[in-house]
Amino acid sequence: MSVLDTPVGTAPRPSGGEGLVPVFVRLKLTLLRNGLRQSAGRRAAYITSIVVTLLIAASQLIGLIALRGHAHVGALVILMTGVLAVGWAVMPLFFPSGDETLDPSRLVMLPLRPRPLVAALLTASLVGIGPLFTLCLAAGSAFAVARGAGGAVFAVVAAPLTLVLCVALARAVATANTRLLTSRKGRDLAVLSGLVIAVGFQVVNFGAQRLGRVGGLSTLEPAADVVRWLPPASAIGAVDSASQGSYGRAVVQLLLSVAALFALLWLWQRSLVKLMTAPDGSTLATAGTSREKAGKGDSRLTALLPAGRTGAVMERSLRYIARDPKTKAAWVTALAIGLIVPLLNAMQGTGTIYFACFAAGMLGIQMYNQFGQDTSAFWMVALTISSTRDAYVELRARALALLLITLPYTIMVTVVTAAVLGDWGALPGAMGLSFALLGAMLATGSVASANFPYSIPQDGAFKNVAPGQAGLAWISLFGGMVSASVLCAPVIVAVIWLHIGDLEQWLWLLLPAGAVYGALISWAGLRIAAPRTAKRLPEILAAVSKG
Repeated sequence: MSVLDTPVGTAPRPSGGEGLVPVFVRLKLTLLRNGLRQSAGRRAAYITSIVVTLLIAASQLIGLIALRGHAHVGALVILMTGVLAVGWAVMPLFFPSGDETLDPSRLVMLPLRPRPLVAALLTASLVGIGPLFTLCLAAGSAFAVARGAGGAVFAVVAAPLTLVLCVALARAVATANTRLLTSRKGRDLAVLSGLVIAVGFQVVNFGAQRLGRVGGLSTLEPAADVVRWLPPASAIGAVDSASQGSYGRAVVQLLLSVAALFALLWLWQRSLVKLMTAPDGSTLATAGTSREKAGKGDSRLTALLPAGRTGAVMERSLRYIARDPKTKAAWVTALAIGLIVPLLNAMQGTGTIYFACFAAGMLGIQMYNQFGQDTSAFWMVALTISSTRDAYVELRARALALLLITLPYTIMVTVVTAAVLGDWGALPGAMGLSFALLGAMLATGSVASANFPYSIPQDGAFKNVAPGQAGLAWISLFGGMVSASVLCAPVIVAVIWLHIGDLEQWLWLLLPAGAVYGALISWAGLRIAAPRTAKRLPEILAAVSKG
């Protein structure tokens, strides 16, 4: 639905802005209502998200109220507001496909003036779960630091100002990057949001644990002294300053947020004018230069790979990693999390070098559902497989392409973790266990790819399984990982035995033993998966082409 679908009797005049705000608000509510009518599952998901958001907001509000009167609560809420603003600025880049009322490119052909359009879009943007959560957090933050009549007056202004400024920031960023977000690069950026979320959780976890060890909220004061002058945190800082009797500083901080709001609205309006009047030149690139660069890169890559089918399949797999948005997102996320988990645990002093095996496990998962990554294009691969030998070479080449990245990365993560911990004596054992785990993941991934293939939809950044195939995905991934753990049992037992028996001087034997064991296990897995793949080609093709 768009503004064009508005009934004739309620449509606003093209040049006026008085009736545009209620039209956009009704449009937002209509889109929400129609979306919820599509299916019971969508209604359940939306209601669940509202309930969860309200519970989180309520718990944070209660926590902030409980901290009221704490000597350093001001530093906490100021930094929380700053982090909240960063989230509002970044999320439009990762979730560009929101409701249609917020996509200005759909309004280009309508006779709407930028200034009333900004007011209408801003008002419509205030309707939703995110603004509700932000309002609860801003109100709780203002209440936590407000003391006296002066602090209360500033709090009444600061809480809604923080909300409006965050929403205006998000809309200004989204409008300025509308054409990027609707391009191929924008879709690549969107599918990487899982990486940012996962990394963010790890960083927050690390920060919270460190905060609890080094002295509580007082350690936040140096950072808060800087952030309190940055909008929208300066609005909450104004409440804190007014509560302390520094009314002059409070007025300056509040005016900083007001000035930032007007600046964002001006930039938003300017981006709207440019979007609606200037042609899109993002696709007018030098095609010849791009082809020449691609050709040079491809020739260098081909020269490094073996000849024949093995090299061709390896090159195709590496191209998927570099060019396909979802494959790229899965790899980047695995690479980042595989390093962050062992490194952060090592930096906290609570980890062990064997956390480095997490890197091999994360990258080994990429061997699962190999044929599903091809989607409907797998039929061209299926035409080249006429025997068990062909299937074996196909799977082996895909595993070799994965090893080109996984082996050096696993070595790097293990060495870095050992360096941070200073535990060089256990390095051979950890590396041998990582090699064994990687070989087991390749083996079980090959077998799972042949027995439990499923399609990966391409129409949504966050749809990784086609409808009706979730069971296959769970069996493939979790069943395979459990099997890989069982296959690694001999090496795990050897590591434990050497440590318990005070035989650490023999840990170096696990490095060659783990490498040989991993190679044998992966070879056995490929041998088992090859005949299954050749025999089940029609079923695999039907499964990966679904959706």
